[in-house]
Amino acid sequence: MGRLYINSDEAKITHGGAYTVNLELFGGGKYENLEPRCLFPITGPGRYISLLTDKNEEIAVIRNVDNLMPESKKVINEVLKEYYLIPKITRILDRSEKYGILKWTADTDRGVREIEITHRQSDIKVIYSRRVLIKDSSDNRYEIPDYEELDAKSLKKIASDL
Repeated sequence: MGRLYINSDEAKITHGGAYTVNLELFGGGKYENLEPRCLFPITGPGRYISLLTDKNEEIAVIRNVDNLMPESKKVINEVLKEYYLIPKITRILDRSEKYGILKWTADTDRGVREIEITHRQSDIKVIYSRRVLIKDSSDNRYEIPDYEELDAKSLKKIASDL
């Protein structure tokens, strides 16, 4: 069987478990507890969403979430938002470096976080000119949507890291 693409309202998607959905194809076929995963989470978060079984087998790909029925779109967006939760850094409270490990104390939309960065060159990525993605030593992800919108003190603390 080839890859099944969901292009529009030919399917109904409902909540399954915590990070899963159920898929009912109007042409026939029902699947439960599928995990939606973005194939391009950074460059195309609402496009090409793979629906996987618990054995990582792909059942279908949603080409564009915006083409789904409103309720199906809402379910997919809620599950993806929870799965791909990335705290947004709003302010840098402190910055230090010891033995090559960079440590930021940052205020985020999820509270204050201690972020340890071990590989500065690969773990801090500036994309789309001013958006910054950060991966810490525990594989947690953070984002600065636009570093130029940080306050002057925060920007001064991390300017050399960007």
